[in-house]
Amino acid sequence: MTQVGELTVGGVLIDATAIQRRVEELAAEIDAAYPVLEQPLVLICVLKGSILFTADLARALTIPVELEFVACRSYGDATTSSGTVELVKDVSMSLKERDVLMVEDIIDTGLTTSFLRKHLATHHPRSLRLVSLLDKRSHRMREVQIDFRGFDIPDHFVVGYGLDLAQRHRNLRAVHVVEVP
Repeated sequence: MTQVGELTVGGVLIDATAIQRRVEELAAEIDAAYPVLEQPLVLICVLKGSILFTADLARALTIPVELEFVACRSYGDATTSSGTVELVKDVSMSLKERDVLMVEDIIDTGLTTSFLRKHLATHHPRSLRLVSLLDKRSHRMREVQIDFRGFDIPDHFVVGYGLDLAQRHRNLRAVHVVEVP
C-alpha cells in the first residue's frame, strides 16, 4: 500500500493479466466491427488516463489505425468530478467522413464522455464509437452509449494502468482501489 495524503492506494481490483486479456478481446471485437475501411480507423485517445490503454489497444488491433489525442479536465487533483468539463486540447486532424473510435480509460459520471462525444460529432465523422476500459455506473449523471466495454467496476476510486490520483500512480500495471477514509 502507498499513502497519498489521507488516501491509501490499496489492493488490486483488476490485475495486469486480466487487463491484457481483455484488451486482446476488445481488439478482436473492434476488428470485427470494422471489416472494411476506406481509410484507417482514427483512435482518439482521451488524455491523459487513456494513454496506456490506447497504446495496448492500437498494438492489438489488426486493422489500420491512426492516433489522435484530445484532453479534458473535470477532476483536477480530487477523487470526485468537479461537474464541469473543459476541453484542454482538441484534435489536430480532420475527422470529416472518417471512422472514429473514442478511447476512454473510465466512464464514471458520463459528463466528460458525453461532452466529448458531442464535441467530436461537430467534426462530422462518418461513424463515432466509444471503447472504455472501465465502466463505473454508480455515479452516472449522464447516460452514454459504450460500444465496447472492458470491465464493469464497483463504486471505488481507482488508479493504475493510466488512471491517476493527482498525476501519480498511472504507471501501475494493475488497477488498484484507492482507500478513502
